[in-house]
Amino acid sequence: MAKDLPKVVEILADVLQNNILSESEIERQRDVILREMEEIEFSVQDVVFDHLHRMAYQGTPLGNTVIGPSANAKNLSRKDLMEYINLHYKAPRMVLAAAGGVNHNELADLAKQHFSSISYQYEGDVVPVLAPCRFTGSEIRVRDDAMPFAHIAIAVEGASWTNPDLIPLMVANSLIGSLDRTYGGGKNVSSRLARISRENKLCESFQTFNTCYSDTGLFGIHFVTDAFNIEDMLHFAQGEWMRLCTSVTESEVNRAKNVLKTSLVEQLNGTTPLCEDIGRQLLQYGRRIHLEEWIAQIDAVDARRVREVCTKYIYDKCPAVAAVGPVEQLPDYNRTRSAMYWLRF
Repeated sequence: MAKDLPKVVEILADVLQNNILSESEIERQRDVILREMEEIEFSVQDVVFDHLHRMAYQGTPLGNTVIGPSANAKNLSRKDLMEYINLHYKAPRMVLAAAGGVNHNELADLAKQHFSSISYQYEGDVVPVLAPCRFTGSEIRVRDDAMPFAHIAIAVEGASWTNPDLIPLMVANSLIGSLDRTYGGGKNVSSRLARISRENKLCESFQTFNTCYSDTGLFGIHFVTDAFNIEDMLHFAQGEWMRLCTSVTESEVNRAKNVLKTSLVEQLNGTTPLCEDIGRQLLQYGRRIHLEEWIAQIDAVDARRVREVCTKYIYDKCPAVAAVGPVEQLPDYNRTRSAMYWLRF
């Protein structure tokens, strides 16, 4: 309730600044984390994307898994947690966001009251900065013929959050679309790749992704198929990439823009996703970008812009590939790389 805002902010500030981190609580949470790590190992999609990051950003911080190795969870101590808190819990790295029945001035006053003691200075004036991330076209295969389906992810280096090419890539992503055989619609779907996949029974599902970070990103496709359709599905997926670079039409782009705008509206349906969006944008852009501004940027994209940006990021670029399951039919990396351009005479 709106009337409980002062109490909620007080509790949040107390948890953040006065957590005693008792040994018993650490041990309890350690068991929870280890169980979560076991569950993630059973999620093949999560495993594939971990492998994809490990190969695409090998030798850089983004190559590490988000949850980390189990040895870290087993050996983490109260001292480690306190060092992390003292190093990273600084005012410039924090955002207090709220949505719904909230008065901005009241929230600002509560923030001053409860969070003003958080330091903005770093020990020795040394601000922790992550090393820049470098994309590397490469491949990893984890073959397991006992699995019923192969999970394949292929990606090229995409745009960062603040890159002006982000919006055209988002439109291109929406143009390729997604597919799940459990959904309705049959062959009557707007995505060309989805129609080809349904008509030829090439995969169980596929989804495009456009994962963004502060200085880089991953633009790609993840699909699930049986052991005998990997090569065909990869061929058509890469063919769609080439079509984005060379011959995508205005009508296709207009449809993709409408899909993207609808998706953005759906993502902000409710106070919880709205609050998360506010906090995320303040950390990424330093300001809140309202829905109207996003829509205006999307409307400004045309087919020529999509072709230019896709050519910049996709055409004749080395992809990163991760494959798990019965992946014997996955083409050699050199063949996959050669499908990243067309020879025309």
